[in-house]
Amino acid sequence: MNIGIPKERRPFEYRVSLSPAGVEILCQAGHTCYVEHDAGVGAVFPDQEYERAGARIVYAPDEIFRRADLIVKVSRPMMEEIEWLRPETTLMGLLHLASARQDKIDTLLENRITSIAYEQISDEGGALPVLRSFSQIGGAMAGQLAARLLQTNHGGRGILLGGVPGVPPAEVLIIGGGVVGASATRALLGLGAHVTVIDSKLSVLQRFAIDFPTVVTMISTRRNIARVMSYADVVVGAVLVTGQRAPVVVTREMVKGMKPRSLILDLSIDEGGCVDTSRPTTHEQPTYVEEGVIHCCIPNLPSVVARTAVHAFVNAAMPYILEVANHGADRVIETDPAIQVAVNTYHGELMNLERFTDHLEA
Repeated sequence: MNIGIPKERRPFEYRVSLSPAGVEILCQAGHTCYVEHDAGVGAVFPDQEYERAGARIVYAPDEIFRRADLIVKVSRPMMEEIEWLRPETTLMGLLHLASARQDKIDTLLENRITSIAYEQISDEGGALPVLRSFSQIGGAMAGQLAARLLQTNHGGRGILLGGVPGVPPAEVLIIGGGVVGASATRALLGLGAHVTVIDSKLSVLQRFAIDFPTVVTMISTRRNIARVMSYADVVVGAVLVTGQRAPVVVTREMVKGMKPRSLILDLSIDEGGCVDTSRPTTHEQPTYVEEGVIHCCIPNLPSVVARTAVHAFVNAAMPYILEVANHGADRVIETDPAIQVAVNTYHGELMNLERFTDHLEA
């Protein structure tokens, strides 16, 4: 199979969809990998490493899409890239089509593109093995991001997350007890913050009580969220409904009730955000102020630790990429339930975007 690894074109996206090690695995299995020139430069993977792994370097961006039977990407393709795709091509990536523009979805359907969303690949236990790697990184970054944005020179309240003797630590609220929430909890506790976790499932809170004995746990209600937000220095939104737009669980009124210059990190922004006042920001301009509260809503947060993110992603995604390459999308979709639930468009039909209506995780 001809496999294309294009350079990511979204601003501030430094990751690449496959490392040289991943390319080598595919080439050893008999596939041909076309890697766009400088596709790996953001993660410090030069063209020469891909060539040594067996790839062919391609210099024209559209050529990657014209040659490939399978396109492997990180982020959702831009409209230009979707138009470059040959009809009947298979596309794998972090697609987040539930929050995509309708014209992009329409073009995928018109060209009968088979699109497989990594973030929806689900194992027998309902876990999301590929998304987990990025979720762990995003959650871990919440600690260093919160510490920096609370500084006075970044417009914050001038609070040290861990406090000092005689001065209490920062109050942090994490909404959502999935992978992102657990990773963020671990990072923020490590920096000394006082953490409260809110989730809709009692079983999740029971797990947190065992794993993090010092964390305060509360069931998710509007009253509980509003009450903790009123005294929180940092609120981390970590809510995900797989295959759907993230539900808005924080209203504008709740944001108004926060302390001036406190901080909201909406880590659900890839799925549209879980805070009413959230809108996407960038690594260059990560914050804005609304209702007197600093908001940071960076969709591709793990991209600035690109090398770590790519290695973690390849570890998780490689078995599924290799399966599709070896057997073809049609056969894999027919036989592998983990892939079946991740198919978003297939032969002109929309699939699975509303499949997990009650699966709340982050």
